[in-house]
Formats: sequence, C-alpha cells, structure tokens
Amino acid sequence: MTSHDHTHTPGQHVCHHGPLGEHRASTDAICLDTVAYRYGNVEALRDVTLHVERGCNLGIIGPNGGGKTTLLKIILGLLTDFTGNVHIMGLPPREVCRRGDIVGYVAQKATFEPRFPFSVRQVVRMGLIGKTGLFRRYSKDDKDHVEQLLEQLDLTELADRPIAQLSGGQQQRALIARALAPRPSILLLDEPTVGVDVAGQRRFAELIHKLHESLALTVLVVSHDLRAVAGTCGKVAVLSRTIHYHDSPDGLTSDLLQEIFQHDVMPMLG
Repeated sequence: MTSHDHTHTPGQHVCHHGPLGEHRASTDAICLDTVAYRYGNVEALRDVTLHVERGCNLGIIGPNGGGKTTLLKIILGLLTDFTGNVHIMGLPPREVCRRGDIVGYVAQKATFEPRFPFSVRQVVRMGLIGKTGLFRRYSKDDKDHVEQLLEQLDLTELADRPIAQLSGGQQQRALIARALAPRPSILLLDEPTVGVDVAGQRRFAELIHKLHESLALTVLVVSHDLRAVAGTCGKVAVLSRTIHYHDSPDGLTSDLLQEIFQHDVMPMLG
C-alpha cells in the first residue's frame, strides 16, 4: 500500500507498484497481481490486484460470497489453480505453506469439546509443529518464546488449564498465541469478531494493535464487519470478487458500501 492509493470506481482498482517483477521484496509482504479464480463456471475472484507492505495492518471486508474465503485459501497455499501471480514475502504460497513460519493463521471461532485433553500451553506449543516438524523436540528458545506469548496475551495464569474450560475470548487469545508461536511475519485472522459484542471488539482491537507494534507484524483481518475492521486496522480493502477500494477506512462512502453489500450500511458506519 502506498500514499497513492485512492478510491476507485468498482472494478477499477489500480496497482501503483508496477509489474510484479518490479516489486521490492524488502517492502511488500503480500503481492497479488491480476488474480482470478473460478469454481467450475462460477467466478469467485476477478482481476484481484492487492499489495500489502510489510508492517501494515490491513482489514479486508466484503459480503458473504464475495471471495474472501477464496482469497484466504490462495494466500495460505490451499488453492493453487488460480490465474495471476501471488507472492508472500517474496515466495509462492505453497512454499510459504511448507515453511510453516511465515504466515500465522487464526481460523473463524473454534470450539473445543469438553473432553479435549490439552492445556493452553500445549495448544500454543502446537503452533511450533509447522516450524520444527512433528517429531522434533522444541528448543529452549522456542519454549521461552511460547512463555513470552502466554504472558503477552494474559494467559500465564491459565496456561495449565484445559483449553476447553476457557471462555470464548480466552480461547481466541490462545489460538492467536498458537499462530504466533513459530514467529511468523504475517498474522492472518479470519472473522475474528463473529459473535463478539462491542466491548469485546474494542478489547480485540487493542490486543491486535499491541501485537502489531511489539512483534513488528503484518496483520490481515478478514471480515464482513466494517465496524470491527475499522477499529482494528489502519487500512481497509473492499473485496467483492474484485478490489473496489483500498485505503483508509475514513475514505469509505455509504454509496460504495451500499453497492457492495446491497443493504442498509448506515449501521456499519456508526
């Protein structure tokens, strides 16, 4: 993202970085260049061009069925038969997936069965598997990092409790810690505020700001909830099959949101 990002008419998003080959690997964390994807005859993404600088805090919003999940799967290396070009920290998504220590991912709200046997500390350490491999022991440095994350996310006193006994908000913090255990450069959060009240959204935004600054992360929050994204992220991209807007949340207009979401958007702007 650059200071040249402006509002564009729907379907007319312009990349100011030039051709993919000219992108600076030291600057861009995520590069998507004219990406398209279809499920059979159904178009999910069309001509998606989006560049996210390292250290940015970006929210991606859009309606249900607008392609957010597809975009996430492409970034995570789970879908490979797309057209266009994608690079994550200068690498193809599948290589990033194999590395296990570049992107930390927190899926939509998880639920744990009451008999789920693992403690909070054990769940957080599971995040190291992608980095160390399933059967390698964790190093002292990795264990120390997990303890630091537990402290940073106010989980130290809960570390030995079964994660299934925690509240929804506490479980979410544990899953964020798990995603951060392998020291990724990018933290990707999928619909993190579903079912969370306004006070909980405010606490979540404060937590993400703290982690963004203290760990020098590039953060992507994907959601259909503009209010939650606007309170968490400094930049926002509107996705409905293609990018319709990419700039500060303050620049979004009710007309654009009305067109994209096709319902009364005034509560979203409140």
